[in-house]
Amino acid sequence: MSNLKIFIAGHRGMVGSAVWRKLAAKGYTNLIGMGSKELDLRDQSAVNSFFKAEQPDVVIDAAARVGGILANNNYPYQFLMENLQIQNNLIDAALKENVAKFIFLGSSCIYPKLAPQPLKEEYLLTSSLEPTNEWYAIAKIAGVKACEAIRKQYGKDFVSLMPTNLYGPFDNFDYETSHVMPAMIRKFHDAKNSAQDEKTAPPVTLWGSGSPMREFLHVDDMADAVVFALENQLAEHLYNVGTGTDLSIKDLATLVQKTVGHLGEMVWDSSKPDGTPRKLMDVSKLQKEGWKYQIPLEEGIKETYAWFLTNQANFKQVKIDTL
Repeated sequence: MSNLKIFIAGHRGMVGSAVWRKLAAKGYTNLIGMGSKELDLRDQSAVNSFFKAEQPDVVIDAAARVGGILANNNYPYQFLMENLQIQNNLIDAALKENVAKFIFLGSSCIYPKLAPQPLKEEYLLTSSLEPTNEWYAIAKIAGVKACEAIRKQYGKDFVSLMPTNLYGPFDNFDYETSHVMPAMIRKFHDAKNSAQDEKTAPPVTLWGSGSPMREFLHVDDMADAVVFALENQLAEHLYNVGTGTDLSIKDLATLVQKTVGHLGEMVWDSSKPDGTPRKLMDVSKLQKEGWKYQIPLEEGIKETYAWFLTNQANFKQVKIDTL
């Protein structure tokens, strides 16, 4: 098993690097990763040549252009087109070169904005998407359907894993492009550090009303789910990956604020969009297959903040190479 040649696309990103660490810890030694300067995954010819030369047994697609509400709103074309290019090139090359197993990683945003909760895999394409991230979602839906089509037409082991909101080491803490939790960590940290004394700190302004409900999964748990999918023959083409529990953004902010040690006020800017009211995943399918998360949220936030403190001098560089 450890001799399998595994190509991890996006191995320097938060998810890809976690998958690499998990595989290496389990004794997999034949791992391949290419940075965007070595291999531009948007370039079909380059991707095809790479697959012909390397002939991987397994491909894990953790490569994507990612970001939060602001980034999705500001760069809709790039979020749609670049994600389509990346995944289409990888999926098609994997089919052409007879890759034995392909694991496609997406996002819970593929499900309709107002779908019943918790989100079941069969709710895909039953209603309209959340407008603030529909560009990314449409691309990821296309990837899921491409893998399903290959599984149906060619009988190949192509499977899609849809994680809930991920967080952890190597996350993106940039103000403009980060997701909700790393953005909170940095905001509370920066406010705490700018305080004139230990008992006071400037207020922290957060987007929206704080009422939306969100589910969070530590990236190491996500990596564990990927390895589980690698080592097992899953019965279906699409699986949700999450904890099956959620909390309000306000409650998350309280947890992060406590972890960071910020003593100031929280201000909610309700002029900013909330996004989807609730995104709780039904994770029963993957649980029935035998996988369940391990890292509690409070423990995971503490670990993530500790990583941030160690790496804050260069965290802006961490996010650059996700391809």
